[in-house]
Parts: sequence; structure tokens; C-alpha cells
Amino acid sequence: MTIPVRQEGAEKIVSYISSEFSDELPRPNPERKHVSDLFKLTDKVAVVTGGARGIGFAIADCFAEADAKVVVLIDYSNDVVEVAQELSKKNKGSKIVGYRCDVSKSEQVEETINSIESEFGTIDVFVANAGVVWKTGNVINKENDDYSSWNQLMDVNLNGVYYCSRFVGRIFQKNQKGSFIITASMSAHIANVPMNLTPYNVTKAAVKHLAKSLAIEWAGFARVNSVSPGYCDTGLNDHLSRSFRGKMWSLVPVGREAQPFEIASAYLYLASDASSYVTGTDILVDGGYTAV
Repeated sequence: MTIPVRQEGAEKIVSYISSEFSDELPRPNPERKHVSDLFKLTDKVAVVTGGARGIGFAIADCFAEADAKVVVLIDYSNDVVEVAQELSKKNKGSKIVGYRCDVSKSEQVEETINSIESEFGTIDVFVANAGVVWKTGNVINKENDDYSSWNQLMDVNLNGVYYCSRFVGRIFQKNQKGSFIITASMSAHIANVPMNLTPYNVTKAAVKHLAKSLAIEWAGFARVNSVSPGYCDTGLNDHLSRSFRGKMWSLVPVGREAQPFEIASAYLYLASDASSYVTGTDILVDGGYTAV
């Protein structure tokens, strides 16, 4: 008898998980919590890269408001420690600290993650959010001849996420728990207009699939997901003319950019116990852009 493709695929997954991990199946179910507690991060240590600005800052703020025990901001900016101190004044229930780190340097990532674990004992949630945008237009433009923009994009948006995954993944495996969340983009799903962003789109498609693939590799000890934001009012588009931004808004069914806090709530869901059965998925928060 021929096994249906879906059944055959499911059997392969079960076989893989059974061979990769020694746990008996089925694994234990989580304890039922009150819904208001499911979305809290009580006693959790959460880390956000790119946490000093934009969406990353909104995520860190959201985690602190959700009662995270510790919120760590990692950023390349010189003022990340001061930003963390200011955020602490608003959220006195969480310990909020900042670490300066260039995520494109694997040795810095390893040292920073190990320092966080050493200082706070663990890492429960890690958001790989740090990224840069493409500003040099069409790939055939003369200014792209030296590949510096391409290399920087790959180093930060792709390699940086990979480095973070390797070092925090070891902590998750040791502790047999953890949530790893990657910032992808609606650009991972479509070639968005009116801007020419081909290299950026490539990096975001790559990390979206990295999340899906890691979800299978880490299924025995951690959850891995991604969030794909649409256009968001983070200040990165402030250099564009209002008429150009008007074109952007006209392509979004809700007629505007997101505010950072509207994006951050998706990360809270994935970081919290409310998403205990969610792994290998991507959440689009794009105002309907990719629906049309």
C-alpha cells in the first residue's frame, strides 16, 4: 500500500524527532494557566538585539510591561546603556540593562551572550531583531560596484542572526527551554514597492526560512518563530519625501504605517506561554499589504 505523502512526511518528522531526542512520545503537556497569566513574562530573562531604537525598543518596552524579570538591550549604538537606564525609569518592575555589541562579529556575540547568562543565570527569550536597510537602490547602480552595501547587509541581517542562534541555542539546549524570535519582514514574502530593496528582501527571506528550519532542529528543547513587520514608523523612512511616503501608505489597505508598539505585541505572544504550541511559524503584521 502506498503511504499518502502527508502521512509519509509526518512519519519522517516523528522518526526524526524520536531519533534526535530521547524523550518518550508524547511529551508532557504544559500546565493550564489563566489567560491573563499566559501573556506575562514573569521570572523570564529576555534579550532583544537592536533594542535601542525602533521596533527593538518597542519590544523591550513591551516585555518590561509584561513583567519580565530582566530585559537586556543589545545594540551597536554608543548610547544603549543610557537608553536602557531611561527605560528602567518607566518600568521599575524589571531590571533593564544595555550591552553594546556588533552582531556581525561572532566573537562579540558569543562574549555578550555568555556575559548575559553569567550575570543573570539564564536566557529564556531571545529576539534577533538587529538589522540594517538597503539605501543604494537598484543593484546595477554604479555605487554598488564595491559590494560594501551588500556585504554589510549580509553581515548584519543574516550572519548576525545566525551567530545569535548558535550561541543562545546552546543555552536553550542546556536548559531544555527557550523561545528564539527572528525579525523577518513582509519583504520576505513579496518584492515590495515602491522602493528597490532586492538585497534586503533576500536577507529577510533567508532569516524567515532560518527560523522555520531551526524550529525543526530545536524541536526537542526550544521554540523558534519569526515576525514579518510591514511598513513601520520607526524614523528610518523620515528621509523620504511625504509624496513618496504617500505612495507607500496608498499600497497598505489600512492606509498608514504601523506604530512600533503594534508590531511589538506579536513578539510578546511568541515570547510568552500563550504560544507554547507555536513553532516554525511566521506572523505577518503588515496592515494587509501582502493580502492584495
